Amino acid sequence: MKKMLSVNLAGILFHINEDAFEMLKSYLEAVEKQFPVNEKNEIIQEIETRIAELFSEKISSRKQVINLQDVEEVIGTLGEPEEYGTTEEKNTKKEDQNMAHNKRLYRDPENKVLGGVCGGLGWYFNADPVLFRIVFIVIFLVFGTGLLVYLILWLITPQASSITQKMEMKGQSFTFSDFKKKARSEYENMKKNFKTKKND
Repeated sequence: MKKMLSVNLAGILFHINEDAFEMLKSYLEAVEKQFPVNEKNEIIQEIETRIAELFSEKISSRKQVINLQDVEEVIGTLGEPEEYGTTEEKNTKKEDQNMAHNKRLYRDPENKVLGGVCGGLGWYFNADPVLFRIVFIVIFLVFGTGLLVYLILWLITPQASSITQKMEMKGQSFTFSDFKKKARSEYENMKKNFKTKKND
């Protein structure tokens, strides 16, 4: 009988076989080495959150323990850390092919007038958010329900606040190299914004 351990990922407790735990631990340590110290914590948290999501899909009433095969499949989904830099082009092509399959509806905090609902709908349906704003205004003026529909969507649609959610909103695949590229881009934007505010 294999020894079983418990591991906490993104606040969720998973039971995991010892060999699977060792593989997961080695993977996360290899991932950590890919990032500079100042970027590491937030990015590792995002990766752990994604791993927790994938592990949750593998748990059922019949299966309560994460095994070695589960960890291998998760690593296969995210990609090996050592592959970064050699597979970016390949991942971009794969991402373009699978965009429609990976999309999830979120509110877009970077493209909002009120709550980001139209921005999120724009990403989901690959259309200009202005079209959705016009539709809501027309429905409001003609039927009087546009505002109500907008408010309901605002309440039931989560905001894309993490890197993972923003990638899912845009239909981008979640491989390790895609994630690293996106994380670096967000880090650079944050630095620019900080410099701008400091100069003001």
